[in-house]
Amino acid sequence: MNSNERVRAGRHYVTGEWTQLAWNPDGRIERVVPGHGDGETWIAPGLIDLQINGGYGHDFNSLPLTVDTVIQATRRLWEKGITLYYPTVITNGDEEIEQLLRVIDAACREDELVGSTIGGIHLEGPFISPEEGPKGAHDSRYIKAPDWELFMRWQAASENRIRIVTLSPEWPEAAGFIQACAEAGIVVSIGHTAATPEQIREAVNAGATMSTHLGNGAHLMLPRHPNYIWEQLAQDGLWAGMIADGNHLPDSVIKVILRAKLSKALLVSDAVYLSGMPPGEYETHIGGNVVLTPAGRLHLARKPELLAGSAMMLVDAVCRLAESELCSFADAWEMASTFPAQAMGQADRYGLKRGAQADFVLVEKRKGELRILETVKGGCSVYRMDR
Repeated sequence: MNSNERVRAGRHYVTGEWTQLAWNPDGRIERVVPGHGDGETWIAPGLIDLQINGGYGHDFNSLPLTVDTVIQATRRLWEKGITLYYPTVITNGDEEIEQLLRVIDAACREDELVGSTIGGIHLEGPFISPEEGPKGAHDSRYIKAPDWELFMRWQAASENRIRIVTLSPEWPEAAGFIQACAEAGIVVSIGHTAATPEQIREAVNAGATMSTHLGNGAHLMLPRHPNYIWEQLAQDGLWAGMIADGNHLPDSVIKVILRAKLSKALLVSDAVYLSGMPPGEYETHIGGNVVLTPAGRLHLARKPELLAGSAMMLVDAVCRLAESELCSFADAWEMASTFPAQAMGQADRYGLKRGAQADFVLVEKRKGELRILETVKGGCSVYRMDR
């Protein structure tokens, strides 16, 4: 089939029935109808990664960050089925954060397709817990209380592209900051926190709607109950982000999160720039010397029991979760596509349905692997596997 034709077909990722999808010149889906065919090509919504720090050697948090780095990273992510993502800027100095935000904004303006693939920026910190454990690998020198004036300065630098803020509600200033974010249409996610259950509830009442990599960025030891993980699981209004790379959370914990959250569970990669790189030892600006094993586990060289981030792309996490039989392939895929769209208040714009953006992938399912054959973004074929 000519890649310029505005029709694609494959097995529907939910039903398994052969399906034909067509879209108009404006990049909107016109019809999704039964089709005919054979083979193991599946059609599914494009993946949406709400939390990703980089990949394939491209790092969104290393200065100097260049426009070309952001553009090249985005193009590599198309190869992994990503049609929307939120580059994640983590705790750093005030000026450094501002510089990173300006470059990401410039990349969005430089390349239209890149700009449409970047749904917004995820600011993870610096308004997080300063405690050892909850702060994770974030630099304690820069951790601080929520500061609306400073945040507005960063938002101006990004041209209003900050769409998600991860913070800890343990700060006295948190509730007012969360309310201001919610009123501005910015999603507030609870993470890297040592907050009390009462502070978690106050944050939800103020407008927080998400949990950042629930179960990680936490103390090694917690009270049986109450604690901030149980409280977030119990809050029906919170979407639960999970890293399902097989290293950050045991499958038993993922199973509990899935049962507690039902249709409000989200998969995120939280991938660092070493994702997609060959196994070996690397030096990073966070964590120093690290080792990426052939199995994809990234750990500190000096202390192998401590993880140094995720090195698994989102599509591979979907595959691993489905292969674990904790949920179906369709459920795993939705946790990385339509559910993130819902969490960001954009359910109408995404999915395999009439009127939605033509953001979808053709994927081949193999045991232990999902191969992206083609990625279509807004009706444009942005990646096609050589066969």
